[in-house]
Amino acid sequence: MQVQVHTDNKIQGGEPLAQWVQQETVSRLARFKDQVTRVEVFLSDVDAGKSGANDKRCRMEARPAGRQPVGVTADADKLADAFTGAVEKLARALDNDLGRAKDRNGRDTIRAAE
Repeated sequence: MQVQVHTDNKIQGGEPLAQWVQQETVSRLARFKDQVTRVEVFLSDVDAGKSGANDKRCRMEARPAGRQPVGVTADADKLADAFTGAVEKLARALDNDLGRAKDRNGRDTIRAAE
């Protein structure tokens, strides 16, 4: 699974932040490593440096192999909280999306995405 991190020009942290986000994403989504080819993480400051409630945003998009992309967004006061919220939402969304591709006995469904 490849993880790409994108930030706007108001986010401080540079390479250490990108490495932390990559490591956390891989560890928290490890159970999907065979199904997901790429995860893109977009970190931004919504009100451009001014302080305010829920002004940090993390948008994540996962690309499951052979399926449509799955995207989520989370807002918080701190960047780490926004990232944590987004990665948890993404794990639930992937569970739902990839779970639909299997029936209750674990076999592939006839409803294949094309």
